[in-house]
Amino acid sequence: MNAVPSTANGFDQVVDVLIVGSGGGGMAAALTAQAAGLDALVVEKSPYFGGSTALSGGGIWVPGAPAQRREGYNPSPEEVVKYLLQITDGLVSEARIRQYVQSAPQMLEFLENLSGWFEFVWKPGYADYYPELPGGSELGSTINVPPIDLRKLGVDEQKLLQPLALAPKGIWLGPKELRTFYRIRQSWAGKGVLLKLIARMVRARVFGERMAAIGQSLAARLRLAMRERGIPLWLETPMAELLTDADGSVTGAVVIREGRTRSVGARQGVILASGGFDHDLAWRKEQLPVLDQDWSFGNPAAMGDGIRAGQKIGAATELLDEAWWFPAIQWPDGRMQFMLNERMMPAQFIVNGEGKRFINEAAPYMDFGHAMIDGQKSGVTHIPCWLITDHRSWNRYVVGGHLPIPKIPGAPVPTGRKVPRAWLESGVVKAATSWDEMAAKIGVPARQLAETAGRFNELAHKGHDDDFHRGDSVYDNYYGDPTLPNPNLYPLGGPPYYAFRIVLGDLGTSGGLRTDEYARVLRDDDTVVLGLYAVGNTAAPVMGRSYAGAGATIGPAMTFGFVAAKHVAAHAAKQTL
Repeated sequence: MNAVPSTANGFDQVVDVLIVGSGGGGMAAALTAQAAGLDALVVEKSPYFGGSTALSGGGIWVPGAPAQRREGYNPSPEEVVKYLLQITDGLVSEARIRQYVQSAPQMLEFLENLSGWFEFVWKPGYADYYPELPGGSELGSTINVPPIDLRKLGVDEQKLLQPLALAPKGIWLGPKELRTFYRIRQSWAGKGVLLKLIARMVRARVFGERMAAIGQSLAARLRLAMRERGIPLWLETPMAELLTDADGSVTGAVVIREGRTRSVGARQGVILASGGFDHDLAWRKEQLPVLDQDWSFGNPAAMGDGIRAGQKIGAATELLDEAWWFPAIQWPDGRMQFMLNERMMPAQFIVNGEGKRFINEAAPYMDFGHAMIDGQKSGVTHIPCWLITDHRSWNRYVVGGHLPIPKIPGAPVPTGRKVPRAWLESGVVKAATSWDEMAAKIGVPARQLAETAGRFNELAHKGHDDDFHRGDSVYDNYYGDPTLPNPNLYPLGGPPYYAFRIVLGDLGTSGGLRTDEYARVLRDDDTVVLGLYAVGNTAAPVMGRSYAGAGATIGPAMTFGFVAAKHVAAHAAKQTL
């Protein structure tokens, strides 16, 4: 039932549980709480719902998910625990890891049983990011939702947070289609996806379809389920502060709604799901001085409100210098673009300010980001670094969003054989006819760059990267060229050569409030701040400084939203006995 305005205990309104933030974690918490019989209210500072979930790839990393079991695949929970313990390297308690491994499949099962809006699918093949480790999976544990026509949202369609760079109507790709599309020159299936995109554009124009996939679909489905269940969502309602009683227990929060300060009491608890501090550059540079600019892909409204509110009442924090790093291109208009498949291309290498390779270019994006940070701290420029490739690759692979097909006038993305003039004029992309010329353009020692290119070609001819082992992992191969003996290695040919400027992007900050296995917020002495929970990027990550597989942000956010709400409901049930 909806909350009823009340002046009890001095509050303007009282609910059982107040959820701050409308991303995947917040909406999953609200659905769980309401299904347990609690009166839940979600408040969101932005005019839009969905948070960083709506901007994401929409993957949910859940080993042992119902969708996997339906396909006859059921990873051993103990092996998954071992995997997470190893990649988190002692930074995360075993209790939190076990809670995640146990509760994540339960969370998806709960949602599937709760509403017809939820349909979770598993398409094997996108490996965990460390599939060679014990407990890692070459099949992967990334769960997705099918695309959805956003017209189903009705009046809420305009309130869904959308990416800054919107694709033309009808242009959407599922996760597996994206991989196939990147092989547009290597396979007929890739060309088939292009035809699908054209057909989708036609359908969008003729029938008015407004299909959306990945994170947009996931956020829309969560909102539709909330609406179906009658759970109120207050947009444009920032939280100003948490309210506590004499013993420090959280009793509610002050919010700003319609220009008026209102106090909302929470009988059973407050769940903070308001994201990280993605765009508070001053705070971020304080935590990590090598960070030069705001290169985050995260929710524009993510300024750390929940973390600060927790700190003000004595909550501890962890890993505030950390983020979900994702190397990226920043175009002159400020638009950020992921640099993912390009790093797995065979005929390319990435150099630092000394003109040297410094990592397996195809490594998981968190590892690549850490290598940039560590390198920058050493005194050698790694932010930015440069991806160098040749004209053959330009005409064979998808690079920077360019499609290697004959030029199509008016196409929504660059096509044709030439690098767009605007890219070259911006300085984001450099072109050169020799290694000396390229070295001068990107500011690295000419002799070293030539040596790096020679060494790379030597290794590529050999078929194995002895220096950094690119191509050894199944994960590396995913966006590589399957027509080659080593999908990730091929010599660079003749000029012209191109260099793409790579900066330290991220999907959002990942450090936050310290929590226990029930998502309860903790103080420095590990005592519990009663009545306060934190999930998603408001909480310190269960992944530590690592990233288990695609969906390792949304999976924990939704899972611990589910866990927090269940804990709140269990506590409420005890009070009624």
